[in-house]
Amino acid sequence: MTLTANKFLVLGAITAVALLASAAQAQQVYRIVGPDGKVTFSDTPPAAGNAKVTAAAGSSGGGVASSSLPFELRQIAAKYPVTLYTGDNCAPCMSARAMLTARGIPFAEKSVKTAEDSQALQRMSGDNTLPFATIGAQQLKGFSDSEWTQFLNAAGYPAVSILPPSYRNPSATPLVAISAAPSATANAGSNGTATPRPAVRPVQPPPEAGNPSGIRF
Repeated sequence: MTLTANKFLVLGAITAVALLASAAQAQQVYRIVGPDGKVTFSDTPPAAGNAKVTAAAGSSGGGVASSSLPFELRQIAAKYPVTLYTGDNCAPCMSARAMLTARGIPFAEKSVKTAEDSQALQRMSGDNTLPFATIGAQQLKGFSDSEWTQFLNAAGYPAVSILPPSYRNPSATPLVAISAAPSATANAGSNGTATPRPAVRPVQPPPEAGNPSGIRF
């Protein structure tokens, strides 16, 4: 198969899942501890008044500041946002981060450090391979310079950085944000009965797109 034909196949794979991109966009995962001690994972924060959500310190959710991007790059990043999932003491993670930074790819970074982070990554990707990345709805497990380059090219990202010199990607934020649910007493109504809380919707992992390069880790 020629290189040109292969590129069209990659582009086709990404285009086919474009409508599902929102499911894999750096979504924040919340760990909610109920008054009974039960832990629930959700991509939706608790309803206002029922729980206090603790955001990652020094961040606004870990998203890319699109307003500071050149117009062309802003359009691509909106359609095929890039999110990198990394861990501590992970040499391939550092290589992946360096590759994206050198090429001028705007990306959000989620750190996987705790047991809750690992569980959330398992739900999203099907395993705990790091680094893990998403380009739109396309999932990339493990780092391969050639494979990642192939998908970035197919998504339309420039081969050479066009970011302004002052641009910096946001700092990494935890994959799972901790939410402290109120006690049963705090939820009690005026008659002393507990006020029911809406059920928390569990995180649903995005459908895994095909891997046109055939690379597995």
